[in-house]
Amino acid sequence: MIAATPNLDFGVIGNCYLAALIDRAGRIVWCCYPRLDGDPLFCSLLGGSAGNGADAGGFLDTEIERHTGSSQRYVGHTAILETVLTDADGQSVRVTDFAPRFRQFERIYRPPMLIRRIEPINGSARIRIRIRPRAGNGAVSPEAVPGSNHIRYLAAGSAVRVTTDAPVSYIVEEKWFALHAPMFIVLGPDEQLSASISELGESFYARTEDYWIEWVRYLSVPYEWQEAVIRAAIALKLCNFEETGGIVAALTTSIPEAPNSVRNWDYRYCWLRDAYFVVHALNRLNATRTMEDFIRYITNVAATEVDGNLKPVYRIVPGENLPESVAPNLPGYRGMGPVRIGNLAETQTQNDVYGSVVLAAAQMFFDRRLPRPGDAGLFRRLEAVGAKAISVAFAPDAGLWEYRGSNFLAVHTHSSVMCWAACDRLARIARVLGLAERCDFWRAESDRIHGEILERAWNPQLNSFTASFGGNDVDASLLLLQEIGFVAADDPRFLGTLDRIERTLRRGDYLMRYAGQDDFGVPSTAFAVCTFWYVDALAAVGRVDEARRIFEVMLARRNRLGYLAEDIDPASGELWGNFPQTYSMVGLIISAMRLSKSWEEAFWRGS
Repeated sequence: MIAATPNLDFGVIGNCYLAALIDRAGRIVWCCYPRLDGDPLFCSLLGGSAGNGADAGGFLDTEIERHTGSSQRYVGHTAILETVLTDADGQSVRVTDFAPRFRQFERIYRPPMLIRRIEPINGSARIRIRIRPRAGNGAVSPEAVPGSNHIRYLAAGSAVRVTTDAPVSYIVEEKWFALHAPMFIVLGPDEQLSASISELGESFYARTEDYWIEWVRYLSVPYEWQEAVIRAAIALKLCNFEETGGIVAALTTSIPEAPNSVRNWDYRYCWLRDAYFVVHALNRLNATRTMEDFIRYITNVAATEVDGNLKPVYRIVPGENLPESVAPNLPGYRGMGPVRIGNLAETQTQNDVYGSVVLAAAQMFFDRRLPRPGDAGLFRRLEAVGAKAISVAFAPDAGLWEYRGSNFLAVHTHSSVMCWAACDRLARIARVLGLAERCDFWRAESDRIHGEILERAWNPQLNSFTASFGGNDVDASLLLLQEIGFVAADDPRFLGTLDRIERTLRRGDYLMRYAGQDDFGVPSTAFAVCTFWYVDALAAVGRVDEARRIFEVMLARRNRLGYLAEDIDPASGELWGNFPQTYSMVGLIISAMRLSKSWEEAFWRGS
């Protein structure tokens, strides 16, 4: 088995308002502030080779003098991360990081706040606390203004406050000092704390731990691979901006899809397609609240589009555009720029989004546990989405892979199939609502679109469906034909398509999105979620042992703490692309649930 080259070896903390990436030495290297898509307050992740230099900015860390090693773990099934630092004398310090999240006053308290607890485990090691925020996408070093128990960092008329019971002068001057007792660093809005630093820190820690334990307790996890699934579920939850219901595709921008490829994109926004996959995975785990919040988000998105046309991607607070620019003061991940802010994908036509919206909402009409299930009002709003799906079902678009060049515009099979899915699910919803006339209408439209796709997307010479109508190439999205229900897994046409995909897109145990040239050349890294789609397809056609083996390979590609990025180098197993990638974590969850023994099989019957 390939041993993955260590990289993207970060832990993640967050509270559904902001999030941070922490390296194995306990350095916070990435945190957008005050929310998931904000200006990166800590940005040394994208500082290139200078990111580890003594004079570089964009991080918060706690160093131990004469450092010899570190270890890291999560506190149980939570988003609380512990890093233990050890010195040459065997003395050690525990650094605990979290973002407060708990129930208070009958609602969830999730402030734009990070808390770090630093405590001696044995001995009185000497430590140094360094806080070097940046502003303006890495361009500005904020002014540090110390107070009695706090430091205000000022830039561009805004301020972030660090409140601490550590010696403020030692922090400002970055001096070494002996650690004799636990201390806290609380980073957040420029406001005074409502309690003593230690009291607030300990209380917020305990309540945050209780929240995550309770949230995980109600997940419907598979019997096998529970640890991996739980960590993936928490990762998806941390990518949900709960205030609006938007779900970011990843927490980062511009980690390249492959070394020096310039395939650097900003994923801190809500793709309707990606969000559907997240909702689908969390629904499978019984975490349906994200679906309810996303429907609220979609309602607000639709209100911003007077013509009914949906963009593929929106800000997590919809209403403003996403113009794409380059941040000149950030060299890029491992020096591989450019660092892009914003995303031109919002200007593209991607016709699968209408199906994504309807599929994301469909369970609202069938799940009897929900306090506010789907009703006739929501159905009417979804019918407007379905009407757009009908009108664009056979219109050229950029497709789900977001080809940027106009010469790649085509009638993409996946987009047409998702338009069919919108009509199919609307027919089912109308039936459960007792709306016979609307059920007949949507069933007739779904049958019409289904028949035309079968005729135009099938290539008898290849014995395969093709990526676009009348084309000769396949792409990995065709594996979803059986998952969505367009064809059965045992349909000879799907089996022929699977065979073609294997011969064209498989690279060892990994699957490419597509094999042809795009705007930036021929892709060299495999798309993680496509490999999970392949695993699901293998299981669906009865090749379960092979599916389980490849799934285990994918589990081995996760970093130490259980996360996947967007892409994998098939030769080295190295992770590339934005991190953690919701698509990838979704794929892990769905494949695990498909492949796992049932609880009855593995536990109750003891087989």
